[in-house]
Amino acid sequence: MTVHTTLDSPLGELLLIGEDRPDGTFALASVSVPGQRGGAVVPADSQADAAPFAEVIRQLTAYFAGDLRDFDLPLASRGSAFQERIWAALDEIPYGTTTNYGAIAERVGTSRAGVRAVGSAIGANPLLLVRPCHRVIGADGTLRGYAGGLDRKEYLLDHEGALPARLG
Repeated sequence: MTVHTTLDSPLGELLLIGEDRPDGTFALASVSVPGQRGGAVVPADSQADAAPFAEVIRQLTAYFAGDLRDFDLPLASRGSAFQERIWAALDEIPYGTTTNYGAIAERVGTSRAGVRAVGSAIGANPLLLVRPCHRVIGADGTLRGYAGGLDRKEYLLDHEGALPARLG
């Protein structure tokens, strides 16, 4: 069963979508912000229910309060094999740091010519915040390509103390 709820945050009202797994566990499938490019919409068969999201909400609230650096949640994202490789690389970017698109491409064994595909995979990340795509910036230190909007990317990097000095 798919369920959803919302959570007020410094980024606006987050839409959380999750699902019950066949083994009886619950997994987070999507975190999106208002106006997000390609953002999730509530599935027609979804039920509003905040209860399954208690741990998700606890961790997101702690993150925004500055008390949590790493999320530890069961995730139910679905992407192509390439997207999953890119998303796994995102999961390895430590709190308070940034990397660039070329470094992600190199980490997953994609040629420099594949950087655009890396950017597309990052842009398709269904788990904003939790899977830290906001930590990927341009090789020249500029903020680029955040589906939630560059103002939110700047907020998140500033919150984590990772905003490039020339932007802060």
